[in-house]
Amino acid sequence: MMENTVTKDMPIGKVLSIHRGTARILMEFGMHCLGCPHATAESLEDACRAHGANVDELVHQLNEFLAEAK
Repeated sequence: MMENTVTKDMPIGKVLSIHRGTARILMEFGMHCLGCPHATAESLEDACRAHGANVDELVHQLNEFLAEAK
């Protein structure tokens, strides 16, 4: 697995540290408080569960974005 590959157990803060452009996608999935300490430590899977979002679709979109951003 590439270092910049997003997985559903990855904390939101790690995703944001890979590329700040991922914030737009996270916000589209209902995650609007990306700067709060709890949110940045929460896994994508936990955040999607809390926001009623599809984690597999989120991970797919994030990885597509990162592949195109290179």
